Amino acid sequence: MSKTTIPTGGITNDAIDSQHYADGSIDTAHIGDDQVTAAKATGVGANSASFHIRKSSNQTGLSSGGWTKLTFDDEVYDTDSAFASNKFTAPSNGKYFLTATAKINATDGNNGLIGSGMRFYINGAIASTIIHFMNANPSYSEGKTITSVLNLTANQYVEVYAYAQDDGGGACNITGGNDRDTFFMGFKLA
Repeated sequence: MSKTTIPTGGITNDAIDSQHYADGSIDTAHIGDDQVTAAKATGVGANSASFHIRKSSNQTGLSSGGWTKLTFDDEVYDTDSAFASNKFTAPSNGKYFLTATAKINATDGNNGLIGSGMRFYINGAIASTIIHFMNANPSYSEGKTITSVLNLTANQYVEVYAYAQDDGGGACNITGGNDRDTFFMGFKLA
């Protein structure tokens, strides 16, 4: 592959042809960072397979002391139509940045939340976990977030689970709605 010769004194942002940036024919070692950023801003090399899904209503009936699959019903965006049936399915091989947040609540105001957590599962197997137990001073609710970079092959799917433990043993719940307390989002890195 031939490289474009950069004139002495550099080039202007107007001179960067994003098509040549994408095919590697511009020698980026001789271009300033602001010029490379300008080329990338045109969409060249942008992350693909991005999605953002949230809960529009509460999810009830979480078994105290157990893991429950979260459901999502409000699509903010899904560039590759890769999210369906409460799971993200990788459209191609690569590394994916994924994050999920949930507001996990005790049974009611009379009880305390003494444990909360989040998990990513890949094809039904645990991929990553975060969990927190309160020894004293339980709270009524807790926001919990899990973030991971997962190496996925095409058609592997990722689901989100939440853990809740109530000091009275009752069923817990997840907050959904306009507050946007519970969501799942991600994108392909490479």
